[in-house]
Amino acid sequence: MALCGLFNRRKANRHPTTDQQQLTQQASTESGQPQLAPQATQEQSEPEHPKAPPSGLEKLESVPKFYTYEQLAKATADFTNNNLIGVGGCGQVYRGELPDGEVVAIKKLKYVAGQAEMEGAQLQFETEIETISRVRHRNLVKVIGYCSDKADKLFVCEFVPNKSLKYHLQRKGNQINNWSNRMKIALGSAKGLTYLHEGCTPTIIHRDIKSENILLDHNFEPKIADFGLAKEILDYQTHVSTKLKGTFGYLAPEYVKDKRLTDKSDVFSFGVVLLELITGKQAVEKEGKVPINLAIWALPLLKQALDTDDYKALVDPNLQEYDINKMTRMIYCAVACVYKPEKSRPKMSEIVEVLQERIGVERIWVSQEDSKFLYEGAPYSNAASLPNTMSSSA
Repeated sequence: MALCGLFNRRKANRHPTTDQQQLTQQASTESGQPQLAPQATQEQSEPEHPKAPPSGLEKLESVPKFYTYEQLAKATADFTNNNLIGVGGCGQVYRGELPDGEVVAIKKLKYVAGQAEMEGAQLQFETEIETISRVRHRNLVKVIGYCSDKADKLFVCEFVPNKSLKYHLQRKGNQINNWSNRMKIALGSAKGLTYLHEGCTPTIIHRDIKSENILLDHNFEPKIADFGLAKEILDYQTHVSTKLKGTFGYLAPEYVKDKRLTDKSDVFSFGVVLLELITGKQAVEKEGKVPINLAIWALPLLKQALDTDDYKALVDPNLQEYDINKMTRMIYCAVACVYKPEKSRPKMSEIVEVLQERIGVERIWVSQEDSKFLYEGAPYSNAASLPNTMSSSA
C-alpha cells in the first residue's frame, strides 16, 4: 500500500494559496459540512476550522476534515470521564459535540513511546485514514475527520448511539432477545463486509471483525467500526503476509498458523459473530481461569442440531420465538464460514443471499460432502490449533 503520498510534508505557508482554499472548500462540501469562510483578516474572527492542517500536513481532497487538538478537547470538555463511552486496546472513545451541534464519537489513540513505535503508530494512523476516506456504506461507520498533532492522534466519527453488539449480548436485554433484531444485525453486518470485499478496489480486509466492532443504532441497524488494522489486497495477490493482530476467538486458523491474511479471514471472523448471535455466548468465555473458545464449544452442539433438527441445546435460551427456517439458514452460514477450510469458505455476497433467502443453503454447504468438515479435521476441533495467549486488537 502506497502511503507515502497520503501526506505531503512541507513547510506550512502562513496564508493558504487559492488552490489550497479550493481544495478545502471542495472537501467540506463533499463531507456534508458547511463550507469554510474566506481567510480571516485582522478585523474578522478566526474561522472555527482551519483551512489546512498545521505542521505542514497538507489537506488532500480524499482525506476527511482536519481538526485541531484544541477543537476536539473543547468538544469533549477536555476529554472528561463524563464523556467517556468506550475503552479499547488502542485507545479511548469520547462523546463530543461540534460547534454546529453535531454529536460525534471521538477516538483518541493511545500514546506510544520510542521512535520506532511512534513511526509504526503514524503508519497505522495514515493507513486507517486512507482506508476510511474511500468507503461509503450505510453499514459502515462514517469518519468525519481526524487530528494528527505530534503524539496526539484522533478520529472524529459519526456517533452510533446504541453501543455495540457485544454490550447487548452480555446484558441480554429484551431488544437483543428479539429474533428480528438479531437477523437484522447479521444481514446488515454481512452487507457491510460484502462492500469491503467486493465493492472496493482494491479489496479491503477489515482484520478485526468482532461483536465489539459492530455498533448499533436505536433501530438495531448495525455499522461496522474500527479500521485500524485494515489491509488492502490487490487483484493479483493471493494473500497478504502480515503480523498476527486481531482478537483471540475470531482469528482464522490459517492466519494464526501461517500469518496468511485473505478476505476469507474476515469471513471466518464473521462466522464467529453468527455463532454469538445464535448461542448468545461470547467468542471467548472463561470457566475459572480457562478460556473456552466458542468455535470449539459449539461444535458438538452444531453436529447434533444439523443431524436431528433439534436446536434447543444450541440456541440462546433467552432468545424469543424465532423463525426456524431463518435460524437454519443462519446456522449453515456460521458452519460454512467457521468450519470449512479457507479456500472453501463462501464469499460474503453468498452469505447475504442465503440470509435473504434468495439462494438455497446448498450453495454454501452440501450436506453429504461438507459434513466432513464438522467431523474430520474441523479447523477448531481441538485446542491445539489455537494460540495459547490472548491477543488484543492493536
